[in-house]
Amino acid sequence: MNYTGEMEKAMHQAHGIGYKDYCRKFKERMRVEKSREQEYKQGLMIVARIDHRVNI
Repeated sequence: MNYTGEMEKAMHQAHGIGYKDYCRKFKERMRVEKSREQEYKQGLMIVARIDHRVNI
């Protein structure tokens, strides 16, 4: 996969780490993935709340 400058910038903004360090450091990778999972779950909860309000 070709990793672009925009992807590197987004990784730094979202997680405070560059892609090379993300690949190289296991603890950092786990921290980033845990954060991504929490954000995903929060997004699902928001969608569920909105869907519930729309269908009332």
